[in-house]
Amino acid sequence: MREAIVVLAAVGVLGGCAGETESAARAAGPRAVAKLQPTTGNQATGTATFTQRGNRVVVDAHVSGLAPGREVGFHIHEKGDCSSGDGMSAGPHFNPLGKQHAHFTTSERHAGDLSALRADTSGNGRLSIEVDVITVTDGPTSIVGRGLIVHADPDDYKTQPTGNAGARIACGVIHLS
Repeated sequence: MREAIVVLAAVGVLGGCAGETESAARAAGPRAVAKLQPTTGNQATGTATFTQRGNRVVVDAHVSGLAPGREVGFHIHEKGDCSSGDGMSAGPHFNPLGKQHAHFTTSERHAGDLSALRADTSGNGRLSIEVDVITVTDGPTSIVGRGLIVHADPDDYKTQPTGNAGARIACGVIHLS
């Protein structure tokens, strides 16, 4: 009898944990994904997910094929078009609010200004940040259908309008998932 009570208690605890996980999943809103493909002559590939959580978006990115130990620019661009070999078909940074290019933590910035990616010694970059200004839901700041670009150089967060981040080494289109 005592063993049955312990088993039932464990099932109740585990059931409660599963319920919490399901609640957390429900609290997260819509999700979008971009599959990054290399531009001509480059090797960078990866995936980025964008998950709406209230009025913020959680960005998780994994990119390989970067120069080892290097920091590179990472931006959302105006057009969801990666058809040109150099990524230029994605257009300029996504900037629906008409702001200047700046660091992603400032309020006065392009909606598409994200944190830099930093590659490890194997050329793999990971990024997990939470940002405002953009949304996965409908509206003027929605990133769905936009381009995601990995640049060859670090973003200086000052030079207008690009941050002097250099060539576009990978491009992806952001789609709802």
